[in-house]
Amino acid sequence: MDVRVDGGVVRGVDEDGVSRFLGVPFAAAPFGDRRMAPPGPVRPWDGVRDASAYGPTVPKGDYPPQYQPLLPEQSIPGEECLNLNVWTPTDAVGGGALPVLVWIHGGSFMNGSGSVLEYDGTAFARDGVVCVTINYRLAAEGFLYVDGDAAAGTANLGLQDQVAALRWVRDNVAGFGGDPTRVTVAGESAGAMSVTTLLAMPSAEGLFAQAITQSGAAAHTLTPETGATVAATLAEALGVAPTREAIAGVELDLLVKAASDLVVEVQTAPDPAKWGSLALSLLPFAPVVDGTVLPAHPLEAFAAGAASGVKVLVGSNRDEARLFLVAPGAIDLVDEPTLAGGAAAYGLSPEGLALYRGNRPDASPGDVMAAVVTDWFFAVPAIRHAEARAAGGGTTWAYRFDRPSPADNGGLGAAHAVEIPYVFGTAHLPSARPLAGAAPSADVVATARGVWVAFVRDGDPGWAPYTADTRTTGLLTEQLTVVDDPDGVERAAWDGIR
Repeated sequence: MDVRVDGGVVRGVDEDGVSRFLGVPFAAAPFGDRRMAPPGPVRPWDGVRDASAYGPTVPKGDYPPQYQPLLPEQSIPGEECLNLNVWTPTDAVGGGALPVLVWIHGGSFMNGSGSVLEYDGTAFARDGVVCVTINYRLAAEGFLYVDGDAAAGTANLGLQDQVAALRWVRDNVAGFGGDPTRVTVAGESAGAMSVTTLLAMPSAEGLFAQAITQSGAAAHTLTPETGATVAATLAEALGVAPTREAIAGVELDLLVKAASDLVVEVQTAPDPAKWGSLALSLLPFAPVVDGTVLPAHPLEAFAAGAASGVKVLVGSNRDEARLFLVAPGAIDLVDEPTLAGGAAAYGLSPEGLALYRGNRPDASPGDVMAAVVTDWFFAVPAIRHAEARAAGGGTTWAYRFDRPSPADNGGLGAAHAVEIPYVFGTAHLPSARPLAGAAPSADVVATARGVWVAFVRDGDPGWAPYTADTRTTGLLTEQLTVVDDPDGVERAAWDGIR
């Protein structure tokens, strides 16, 4: 099956009623004179381009060893790394008006790619949704911020890559059977933080009608001052001046390693005197509110009405932080003093911590710590996102993913990233077992997938929108349960704090 796109003709693979087109460039290779510069137009090719295999991934380091079995990566060499993948019903190719889902991967703005096996879009295509997964530049290549970037338009290159991919979808998806006016952009973790930021970016306006943010919201942006501190620290480690030109002149492998080392320092020795807010957020490479690419903090923009016409589904998982406590074996090392000190560091009052303890009388200190960190890092920011959009006139639905139980997947439970294979219908893959468990529930898969498909297709996941009065939330287990203000007492404990 051939399709003409920007740059030339691509030939995909047809299998069991689904056509896939992999590794299709949406922007120029970001190397040579295009390194650390805004994305440029695709370089045309002659003849028919083979799109049967995933394309190159962007330069990146490895996850820490304890996470590698849980979050298996794809690393494919090559320069044309700003590419995307498309899955669509075969009979829709060349014409049709199907809804489109564009997926932005997570990975702490340091890892990941659109070719992670769990992101296979076949199940979405079988449900009548054109699924697109994308790459974007990571770490310093994508999120370096130095003085002068705002004026030059060179801030947030990773986000600019995402906008370039969305423009490609607008201009080309009709050839794959998609409707460019029915695009939903979705992402998880750093991908969800990206989606939240795109909602506040003028350059992304009009490129999507709906958005889904899974386990990542607007709290994790950087100020220009913090971004410049990160760049200065990186430049010092490299022995170069803290300028874009000097850092771009560093050999790529050295830069990738230095950026990874910097992240390890922030995450293992988070000195508040040096890193400020990064000592808690732990994301030194992230979107910067630069005033140009990203003119204002997303929550401020939403409250003022930005993207109020875009429908949004926002949520998190019940046990997010267990990933970061169970994988390194730290959850059983948390004692009562550690719990009290950790909760205080996040700003939770002793009375608030007593609420968490009281609601979990049989839980260990580590289990309680996981609940506290889950809310600080993921659940409460998602709520603030929904609240800000409601204040600005936007329509937003809230969800919480509550499966599997910790006993079913090595103590992780509904941890960070666990929902992804359920949403994509890839929980059966061997690579997904460490997260999804050895026997993932078909009913949970059906519930999660059903909600996502309904929202992408119809603009309504199946329950009432979120408002500050009702706080209606869809709880996803073997079935959909609709609850107003779940765990509201604990939510209220963060008012004025987070």
